[in-house]
Amino acid sequence: MSKTSAWISAMRLRTLPLSLSGIILGSSVAHYNGYWNTLIFVFALITTILFQVLSNFANDLGDGIKGTDNEDRIGPKRAVQSGIISSKEMKIAVIITAVLSFASAGMLIFLAAQNMSSATLWFYVGLTIASVLAAITYTVGKKAYGYHGLGDLMVLFFFGGVSVLGVYSLYAPHFLMENILLSVFVGLMSVAVLNLNNMRDFASDSKANKNTLVVKMGPNSAKIYHALLVIIALSALAIFIQKVEKPLLNLALLPCILLLIHLRKVMSTKNAKDFDPELKKVALTTFALSLFTAIGLFLL
Repeated sequence: MSKTSAWISAMRLRTLPLSLSGIILGSSVAHYNGYWNTLIFVFALITTILFQVLSNFANDLGDGIKGTDNEDRIGPKRAVQSGIISSKEMKIAVIITAVLSFASAGMLIFLAAQNMSSATLWFYVGLTIASVLAAITYTVGKKAYGYHGLGDLMVLFFFGGVSVLGVYSLYAPHFLMENILLSVFVGLMSVAVLNLNNMRDFASDSKANKNTLVVKMGPNSAKIYHALLVIIALSALAIFIQKVEKPLLNLALLPCILLLIHLRKVMSTKNAKDFDPELKKVALTTFALSLFTAIGLFLL
């Protein structure tokens, strides 16, 4: 693998569609309710991509330094683990991406500032700092929260709550209760992707003392947990669509069939490596559900 290919691989581009799902949904609901700003939408997408790439770089760095990414790992080979990119180079990449994330988020806050009180503005500044720190400290540092079973909770909060609820409030001056359903959908589906990742890496994580929820509960319980995540998430999306009262919007739920097939696959999987292809399926199906729902809200 060339160095350029290693950097592209370290960005983990397949994770980007999932990270954008909440932004797309929150923005589409804002448009549906009469609030829209193209620049806010563009910078929300850019900021989210930067946060995700930052998280991916930091994850590669943290697991590489700790030795969690090793020859026992089933998933794709990581950049620091392979030695193609040194830990020093990855640290520099993390710093540069963090600075770019702050700059993009700052521009986003500036664009939305006219609709904010000073208290709300400072809340978003704090949220930006928290997002950057969360992206980095998932695996980096002696107290990395990903090693203590807190990854699921943080993913739910940032991919669900911050993504959907946070972006909607950049457009609109009021809180919309129905958005909680969308934040539950995106948040839980994002946790489901993380859970698949952790089920795949159960053996290597256990050896490296990376105590994810899967390591804590065991693979069999993790499958039940996974099914609950997906079913509750899809239920939340279905309830939201019913509340919109646009019958044609129900067509956006068609990709749910793929997730039901996915659950059957997960429940019957015995070889950990077979979880890896399912990550992409869940991430892309979640993105498709979000995109179809957003298109429906724009057009209906």
